[in-house]
Amino acid sequence: MTQSPEHVRCLIIGSGPAGYTAAIYASRANLQPVEYCGLQPGGQLTQTTTVENFPGYPDGVDGNQMMMDIREQAEHFGADIRDGIIVKADLSEAPYTLTVEDGHIIKADTVIIATGASAKYLGLDDERKYNGLGVSACATCDGFFYRKKTVAVVGGGDTACEDALYLSGLAKKVYLIVRKPYLRASKVMQERVMEKENIEILFEHNTIGLFGEDGVEGAHLVKRKGEPDEEKVDIAIDGFFLAIGHKPNSDVFKEWLDTDEVGYIKKIDGTPRTKIPGVFVAGDVADPTYRQAITAAASGCQAAIEAERYLLDRELHTEDGISLTGMPFLIFIDVMKLVCYTMSSKALMSLIT
Repeated sequence: MTQSPEHVRCLIIGSGPAGYTAAIYASRANLQPVEYCGLQPGGQLTQTTTVENFPGYPDGVDGNQMMMDIREQAEHFGADIRDGIIVKADLSEAPYTLTVEDGHIIKADTVIIATGASAKYLGLDDERKYNGLGVSACATCDGFFYRKKTVAVVGGGDTACEDALYLSGLAKKVYLIVRKPYLRASKVMQERVMEKENIEILFEHNTIGLFGEDGVEGAHLVKRKGEPDEEKVDIAIDGFFLAIGHKPNSDVFKEWLDTDEVGYIKKIDGTPRTKIPGVFVAGDVADPTYRQAITAAASGCQAAIEAERYLLDRELHTEDGISLTGMPFLIFIDVMKLVCYTMSSKALMSLIT
């Protein structure tokens, strides 16, 4: 027997800081949001240890604990948070049709996409072994823990150079491990990196492993791999930062929404709105620049507010049948004040006469 589609006012896809924050705001606005957590409930912060740069935690907080706190807050206000992955989307008309991996179909009046972006890894077993124990894909998030220590950054593009420069202001020494015999970064970034005394660029080096007892203590490298003068090299490091790019988790929506060449979903005029009315975006899936928990949470708030306004604009009509669809919220309030004033005046005149 075929199950009937479930109709919801607001569907949130993804469960990092953006998704959970959107759920808090949507719940408080009485949108009865349904949220599907996706591949990684809690998002990338569940892969880190202590978070020190999120407001409200003066002593820092475990990444998993912080995400559980935010999820609990969303559920407290009534969010229906579920495990599961959205595998198919049809955004051709509202209500929009989304399919869950188990075949369950949802018809949603509004959709908030907060699926995040996944860091690219080298594919080494040691990356998983030392994840949160010296391996990181976010220099801005974790660099603070490596003050006056030695770290390595993998990559040769602008992101890698930016991370190396950032870390050079904290760490004692920074190795920049570059697979090719040159940097792919812009000329300006290349010059800045090469001018930094505590950054050493290791050209034509490949990382083949990491080592350490209770955390990263060093990296196994191969210099000029495959060449006659190939040489194995070990370097002593305390932290290993990956800067070889991120992949936005936007594949399901690419048929319907505009993305850049990497796959980040394009927003309209810096807002959470997309080119499809009622479909909004939040967090790292639309942010190639900042990729921070606090900015993701803020965009989740914005997306939920936009969803609330969209539904209000769509649903409200005057008694005379004049559609208020598309009317800005504040203008609507002014109109209602005028209506109330007019009605009060008529009532007063009837009493006088």
